Amino acid sequence: MAKSRQSVRAFAYLRTSSAANIGEDRDSGRRQLHSIEAYAKRTGIHLVGTYHDEAVKGSDPIDTRPGFAAMLEALEANGTKTIIVETANRFARDLMVQEVGYAMLRARGIELVAADSPTSFLDDTPTARLIRQVLGAVSEFEKAMLVAKLKGARDRKRRTGLKVEGRKSIAEQRPETVELARKLARSRPKGGRRSLREVSAALAEAGHTTKTGKPYAPTAIKLMLCLGKREQNNGKKEELST
Repeated sequence: MAKSRQSVRAFAYLRTSSAANIGEDRDSGRRQLHSIEAYAKRTGIHLVGTYHDEAVKGSDPIDTRPGFAAMLEALEANGTKTIIVETANRFARDLMVQEVGYAMLRARGIELVAADSPTSFLDDTPTARLIRQVLGAVSEFEKAMLVAKLKGARDRKRRTGLKVEGRKSIAEQRPETVELARKLARSRPKGGRRSLREVSAALAEAGHTTKTGKPYAPTAIKLMLCLGKREQNNGKKEELST
């Protein structure tokens, strides 16, 4: 590899596809590990662990392999960023699985190296290019779908009168204050109706003030009462729809 391997740590990953190759009397795992250790020694890489998926086919998706999943957890835990396999086929025989797995590792900042040919996963063949382009298109499609779903959810909330962006409204921050303001406005004293300032004063007396400890301004009280009416109307609509 072009960059220095000094102080680089790595995990060895072994895969045996046939159950017949498992066991002390079989040499598949030993051969793979010997090849990986030889490469690590030549390049000055320090192997800190070995993970083995036994009886796992080369076409099996990476995220379904128990040994590989355990290795990813170990990678996250100790900060190791390199995986070494004997050959690219030991990682995955199916080219689509190989490209998907390699892209997933690269997205996590993890380097995958084949001991027999360190540039295997970087080869720019027509088939590999096509798969990478398809994966990129799928990723963009999924992103666009997510954006569309989020926008649809926001639009539905807006139609119900809820605020979905920016700072939270007072109804979201202090629903109990809004509810009390509505009750005070409805409870008219003798000889007339409570003004917005009177509602504000009654709220302050009950301990409902702004963050700075001041009574709410009349405009804020008016907004509370409007929000209360809107929520009440929305509740009636929901009852009628059910």
